[in-house]
Amino acid sequence: MHDIRRIREDGARFDTAMKRRGIEPISATILEADRLWRQGTTELQSLQQRRNEASKQIGLLKRDGQDASALIDEVADIKTRMQDIEEQGRLLEARLDEMLAGLPNYLGENVPDGAGEDENQEIRRVGTPPNFVFTPRDHVAIGEGLGLMDFAGGAKLSGARFVVLKGMLSRLERGLANFMLDYQTKEFGYTEISPPAMVHEHALYGTGQLPKFHDQQFQTTDGFWLIPTAEVPLTNLFAGEILDQADLPVRLTAYTQCFRSEAGAAGRDTKGMIRMHQFGKVEMVSIADPEHSEAEHQRMTGCAEDILTRLGLAFRTVLLCSGDTGFSAHKTYDIEVWLPGQDGGAGRYREISSCSNCGEFQARRMKARFRREGAKKNAFLHTLNGSGLAVGRTLIAVLENYQQEDGSVLIPRALRPYMDDLERISPAA
Repeated sequence: MHDIRRIREDGARFDTAMKRRGIEPISATILEADRLWRQGTTELQSLQQRRNEASKQIGLLKRDGQDASALIDEVADIKTRMQDIEEQGRLLEARLDEMLAGLPNYLGENVPDGAGEDENQEIRRVGTPPNFVFTPRDHVAIGEGLGLMDFAGGAKLSGARFVVLKGMLSRLERGLANFMLDYQTKEFGYTEISPPAMVHEHALYGTGQLPKFHDQQFQTTDGFWLIPTAEVPLTNLFAGEILDQADLPVRLTAYTQCFRSEAGAAGRDTKGMIRMHQFGKVEMVSIADPEHSEAEHQRMTGCAEDILTRLGLAFRTVLLCSGDTGFSAHKTYDIEVWLPGQDGGAGRYREISSCSNCGEFQARRMKARFRREGAKKNAFLHTLNGSGLAVGRTLIAVLENYQQEDGSVLIPRALRPYMDDLERISPAA
């Protein structure tokens, strides 16, 4: 949510900021609705004052036995007028809130301009993609070859974009989640949370999924919404709260199932586990002092990268351009893991984590603030979120990078303690 006072002070600057998001100038429309709302508020206050004065005069006239009918009629007219202005004010306020709620966050100054992912800025590459003496297969061929990945079973139960994992692949998925949680909590200082997977509408509004991305969410028949990411419940734990500056930053992590309708993704990644309606993810959330949120963003991105390094997976980190940065984000780093089985065995980097600094954008929507030492007024917090990591995509990366010519898959050493020290998953006899 944007601060209307900032738009009042410099509408042209606001339009310039939104232009980077591909939005035509809108400050004049916002300010006109704001002017009408403020005008109505001023008139309402004036009428309230006159009604109070007239009411006192009516009392005095009645006490002295004089005719007060004219003033009584005036008070009745004022009441009707006030009701009309209040209704108009509610409509104007709702319109103003709707406009502001539908606009994306400001972009950071160092976010590069660009139309889409091809113009993202590569920051670094870590690790070397493996060399194979055979043409590497994708995870679908590997998983089905092991007899442990069942897309037909998933479709039978739930339709497209669902899968059933079996046996040691199911165990490997669980091991990955536990491995990630252990490192996020023990090594990186995040507190593990087990949140609800269903939330009220206000929670999705608070983090920016609603109202704009209504068609990308799943809603139950009784008004709950399935979470698209644990960012939603973790961040909303601080909605309406006022924290002490000394308690910042707060760092939380959670492993949850996530649910996305993938509206608008027709024809994209329809084969395999890249883009599912349901998937597991370990999420990181930080609630930070604005003065330290940039450093916290770098730290969070490093935590996600470290998981891939420990798994021996090659990756690259990119700074998203203006056209690829998400609605609520001020600045985002994507971490892309090397998947050798993509594009017919040619391989390519694919997103496995997205780490965003949302600034005060979400905090304003949620009214999440903190007491700054020595300051008279409370300030809005900064919120950050990142995947640490997407478990399904990490499973894909392990399968494709550690595949063997005989169809088996080596288990990375870091994961073997979570697999009863098993070294390899082999095809069923």
